[in-house]
Amino acid sequence: MRLHLPLEGEGSLRHRLYRDLREALKRGGLHLGERLPPSRELAGHLGVGRKTVVEAYEQLVAEGFFHTRPGSGTFVARLPPATESGRPDAPGPGPGNHWRPGSVWGGRQTPHYFNFAGGVTDRRRLPHGDWRRALSRALRQQEGDTSLYGDPAGDEGLRRAITHYLAYSRGLPCAAQDLLVVQGAQQGLDLLARVRVAPGDVVAVEEPGYPPARAVFEARGARVVGVPVDEQGLRVDRLPASVSLIYVTPSHQFPLGMPMGLQRRLALLDFARRHDALVVEDDYDGEFRFQGRALDALKSLDRHQQVAYLGSFSKVWHADLRLGYLVMPAGLAPALRQARTFSDGYPPALTQRALALLMENGAFARHLRRMQRLYERRRSRLLTALQQASRSWTPLPQVAGLHLAVRFEQWVPALPEKLAAANISAQDLGSFYRHAGAAGTGVLLGLGMIEESLIDDGVDALAACL
Repeated sequence: MRLHLPLEGEGSLRHRLYRDLREALKRGGLHLGERLPPSRELAGHLGVGRKTVVEAYEQLVAEGFFHTRPGSGTFVARLPPATESGRPDAPGPGPGNHWRPGSVWGGRQTPHYFNFAGGVTDRRRLPHGDWRRALSRALRQQEGDTSLYGDPAGDEGLRRAITHYLAYSRGLPCAAQDLLVVQGAQQGLDLLARVRVAPGDVVAVEEPGYPPARAVFEARGARVVGVPVDEQGLRVDRLPASVSLIYVTPSHQFPLGMPMGLQRRLALLDFARRHDALVVEDDYDGEFRFQGRALDALKSLDRHQQVAYLGSFSKVWHADLRLGYLVMPAGLAPALRQARTFSDGYPPALTQRALALLMENGAFARHLRRMQRLYERRRSRLLTALQQASRSWTPLPQVAGLHLAVRFEQWVPALPEKLAAANISAQDLGSFYRHAGAAGTGVLLGLGMIEESLIDDGVDALAACL
């Protein structure tokens, strides 16, 4: 750790050290989870007594910013909020600071100590040795490549590997020419919106549902309609007849977790055929199933080219990879390839080739099996902790995926503020509804980042803050 701790100004030496450490938290000099120097080491570096450092650490522990682990040391447990007064890099009224993003674009939050954030996985669990070897081999293969630009559809070797993967894992037979490699599922949504949705078109999304998908269609100028879900998934009988595109998460409804039943899937496909609507199937984490075999993709039932299947490596590998894939309906394939060319040309060649090598040599499948076992243990422990800690909530049934939705028996006011005060990263279920009345009715607990050893304490902290 490299810190600038000037110890200047008024007040006692202990107070000045406390103030400088807190300032380092605000400025980003200290990061969440970072280990602080031992008190004796820091005291020697600063030329102060060890007692001064111990007292400054203790005050920050008492305020919840530092956390002590016996035998391991002192760690950063929480960061001050970005809006805390006195932050030197906070935007002011100067030139350029009058710009504000449109309402559909949100921000990112810093995780807390009990990190139940949804939609993220832990990069520390990646098989870095396998990944380095694959990158090195891909670099050697690139040395002999004399082509100027890559294929807008993506590396052919990766597309072939994905077709084999989809055939055995999702029951979805397809050919390499049906696939478009994209930089994450979000780019796939954006390309679909470009070629299918015109301003004023009606787009149906699940209610509750995935806000970034809704934002893509709203940014395109579509009239986005929320369609309620029940225990079988999207209510097909509530779809508007004028709909142009239907966005669904049938393998693991986001955020509530139920899979779409077979009869509902057939009804959705029949509706799409009769109304000439495109169905976008977002299979964001369907690989992780904990009861029974994984469900076949909705696309596997598609006999009339009405479904665009969207997959991602963000959950199976990591979001930093920025790779996903789109199984294109035949009628939209030329337009999607052209839109991809106009967008960013083609996906990164090196990471595509490295991922293809991992899928070919079995390292990808081994990693996926390891992560399935890990998430199954975390899910089991989380369910047990939720059942034992409180009767004031009900975990919703969940047989797949990397998060768990919990309904509260009573409405909880100011839920996001209470979660932050309890050092918990989790999302208010109300944030996935279009109407504000759902806020405080439940919480989404992710499994991707929380360590198994912290789950019980995290659930206890959640119960206490409610």
